[in-house]
Amino acid sequence: MTLKQLFLSALVAAASLPAYEASSAENNSQINFEKFVVEDIRVRGLQRVALGAALTYIPIRVGDEVDASRIRASIRSLNSAAYFENIVVKRDGNTLVFEVIERPTIASIEFDGNKEIKDEQLEESLTDSGIVVGEQLDRTMISSIETGLEDFFHGVGKYNASVEINVIELPRNRVRLELKFEEGDSAEIQQINIVGNSSFTDEQLLADFELKDKLPWWNFIGERRYQKQQLSGDLEKLESFYRNRGYLAFQIESVQVSMTPDREGVYITINVNEGEVYDVREVNVIGDLKGHDDVIKRLTSIDPGTRYNAEQITFLEDAISRYYGRFGYAYPEVRAIPDMQEGSNEVDLTFSVNPGQRIYVDRINFIGNNITADEVLRREMRQLEGAPLNDQLIEQSKVRLERLGYFETVETSTRKSDTEDDRVEVDFTVKEQPSGSFNFTLGYGDYSGFQIGLGLSQENFLGSGNRAAINVNTNRYNKSASVSYTDRYLTKDGVSLSGQLYVSEFDAGNLENYIRYNKKQYGIGSSIGFPINEVTSLNFGATYRNEQISNVDSYEQVSRFYRPYLDEQNPNLGVKFDIFELSAGISRVTLNRGMFPTAGSSNSLSVEVATPNSDVNYFRTNYDYRQYFPITDSHSFVFMTRLRIGYGNGYGTDENGNEYLFPFYENFRLGGRDNLRGFEGNTIGPRAIYRYPQTIPGQPGYDGIPPGLPAYPGADQVAVSQYSVGGNAMAVGGLELIVPTPFISEENKNTVRTSFYIDVGNVWDTEFDYATYSQLELLGNSEPLKDYSEPSHYRAAAGISIQWISPMGPITLSFGRPIKSEETDRTQTFTFNIGTTF
Repeated sequence: MTLKQLFLSALVAAASLPAYEASSAENNSQINFEKFVVEDIRVRGLQRVALGAALTYIPIRVGDEVDASRIRASIRSLNSAAYFENIVVKRDGNTLVFEVIERPTIASIEFDGNKEIKDEQLEESLTDSGIVVGEQLDRTMISSIETGLEDFFHGVGKYNASVEINVIELPRNRVRLELKFEEGDSAEIQQINIVGNSSFTDEQLLADFELKDKLPWWNFIGERRYQKQQLSGDLEKLESFYRNRGYLAFQIESVQVSMTPDREGVYITINVNEGEVYDVREVNVIGDLKGHDDVIKRLTSIDPGTRYNAEQITFLEDAISRYYGRFGYAYPEVRAIPDMQEGSNEVDLTFSVNPGQRIYVDRINFIGNNITADEVLRREMRQLEGAPLNDQLIEQSKVRLERLGYFETVETSTRKSDTEDDRVEVDFTVKEQPSGSFNFTLGYGDYSGFQIGLGLSQENFLGSGNRAAINVNTNRYNKSASVSYTDRYLTKDGVSLSGQLYVSEFDAGNLENYIRYNKKQYGIGSSIGFPINEVTSLNFGATYRNEQISNVDSYEQVSRFYRPYLDEQNPNLGVKFDIFELSAGISRVTLNRGMFPTAGSSNSLSVEVATPNSDVNYFRTNYDYRQYFPITDSHSFVFMTRLRIGYGNGYGTDENGNEYLFPFYENFRLGGRDNLRGFEGNTIGPRAIYRYPQTIPGQPGYDGIPPGLPAYPGADQVAVSQYSVGGNAMAVGGLELIVPTPFISEENKNTVRTSFYIDVGNVWDTEFDYATYSQLELLGNSEPLKDYSEPSHYRAAAGISIQWISPMGPITLSFGRPIKSEETDRTQTFTFNIGTTF
């Protein structure tokens, strides 16, 4: 139970105590007790209450004959209106006169000295008790509220606390309430003693207690404060400890809580009677099982001689209830009745099963979807209206809504219909979160300096559940524009259709960590997706792309691909390719949420192939995997692992018999915020190699200058660049521990994520021939030459990442340092990004 819940419980309990009701005897003494007929009724002292409103609470009319009993009844009726502090009734001839003093209006409420309870909690609780600025004050509530607040402090161990509510009179019948708190220090637990235990030590029994009488030296944030509610919870844990180990007759005989004279220390003594250990002798099932006898008997099968375990019994009760819930029995009653056998330590168990009435869903309601259309939510429903209520289908529907990524939270509740006993309404309450992203990338590396990028997309376009993106991006190395749209429900069966149109110009010479080349392209593509089942889908796509490559740096790895396409008469024109690409993929997603999942997995495999009628023939494959393992039941601690593998290459031969090669600009690249944090983007993997043929002088010509003749190939020199050119193979993965974010409120915990990570990966070139260059002389300013076909040169980094789903889109802050690197690697300690999450 949270501190806020404990506080509210104490205050409500105190406020619900019977209030003192003032006697009207002194008023009656001023009344002529003889009966008379009322000729007129007057009310004096009204200021804010209208005369008509007051008269409605007086059950006497002109012409009525009244006596003392009717006048007392009229006083009680006026008091029930809660408008007045005092009421006096007088008789003036045959005129009945009510003289009233109105309750004062609360002008302001001030708090002083409260630390344990925040002002917001106090204001909320006072509102629940009818103490609100602008409303009238009921002075009879003051004492009960003071008592409730002091009870709260006593419940959290502050026995010296005191609360005083002062009512300050103001002009015009107004008051100011001043709540003054003296909280004092919390009483600390000096010792917890358990008496009567022989089978287990005190240390074993106290290990799971929330209350502690001693703390290890390293626990700086722990506390020994006594709290009454925590003691109740610990006693339940103690009882469960024994009953889960067969001590069916275990009892807590008494609990003594004593205080030191200064009320700052607490001693707790728990007297227990362990009893005997019981084993299960036989199990029986009784009740109307609705034809599911075999299943229920299998569920409740416990081998004779098995040690009694209360936790196991409770699990079986819940399993039976969930099973009947799949068939529309929403409110089954399942109870395990133990029968301890006299003269032996054995127990017979009888499961009493009453499935109850079969329940049908009358209507499904959606609450909180201010942007997203009902249709978008309704098409994710697996529980149908008019069908039997199925807990499993409701949970499946909830998970599907969470996977959309449009909602921060999704909650379900079931309530009985107002009209029919066998009908219920199911409410899905959602809290929407920003589903669009303004993609802005800002990074800093120790070599490249600042990096920047920009874009815009909307995952839930106009609440339709469809994805739309319009990106216009320009910076010093890239100019691009694209339009894309995805209809996630082209058909009611969930077939999706997407299309994209784009154009771009890329100048790698203006981008750090890239070898120089220019690329212009435009293209159009479309894809269609087919769901196989709830978690698996197939995707097929087709794309036409026109590419123009020019101004390519003449390093060795690109020459083999690029040179055969050049016009030898005019090599500066570059090359143009028409590429027709087909793609296919399969994905299986069991994640519990679309954004910030905490359980489940995601697997996807895709293949892209440039068709034989393209100017370049190649293929590219990708496999992506993520798995989330919740460590705690609340999913506040989660272990995540991820892996991505990629491979591409050319296939076939051209008309001249040359093998098609993998385009260098399609290479996989590694490093940076998207895959290997702690290293600068695009810096991991093979480096560009430049080869310089050597010459030997020949005989002088007519001009007297000796011509250079090519030397033997082994005399060439090479230089290895500091820039990575990527490779046709990649493997990158990571381990991540997701932890609660400090200082984040409960309502925002699903929008902020903190994690500690380890990233590991490498990119390599399977076609690189190390022997071709290993015997050549390296120039003096060259980096070392390595075998770039080897996948073993992996890098690793560790750090911390903080992600926030902001109104502009996901924001990611990452701090990381390499834990395995090479001498020439370039690191990146900090990255800031809007628009991408892991």
